[in-house]
Amino acid sequence: MSEANVGDQLFEVTRQIDRRTLVAYAGASGDLNPIHYNDAAAAAAGLPGVLAHGMLTMGLAASAVEDWAGDPGRVRALSTRFARPVVVPALEPTTLTITGTLGALDDDSYRVDLTVSHEGESVLTRARAVVAREA
Repeated sequence: MSEANVGDQLFEVTRQIDRRTLVAYAGASGDLNPIHYNDAAAAAAGLPGVLAHGMLTMGLAASAVEDWAGDPGRVRALSTRFARPVVVPALEPTTLTITGTLGALDDDSYRVDLTVSHEGESVLTRARAVVAREA
């Protein structure tokens, strides 16, 4: 990466999530809570619809950082707080927008501040990654 300045946008990507993604993630993670794939269960829980797993959302953000870094081994740490759920419609995908901004840098690492939004609303807060400058 050519040298960037604190505050510079490093990347912006979009990722789509559909019900098939939710079912695959549920199986892989072992989180089989039906609010993540069943409309009736989500409604019974008082939710606005079927929700994406929070860790799926963070995983997609982490994947965007890994793509930018060029090597997943350079990602040293990830952190976030979950701010809003991502509602996934039954018949069409929904889109997350993931933006990485250089939050800080030191001699051996970058801090990448992440903004993850869905329908114009931030779904993660204080999302950050620490990425080594060299592998």
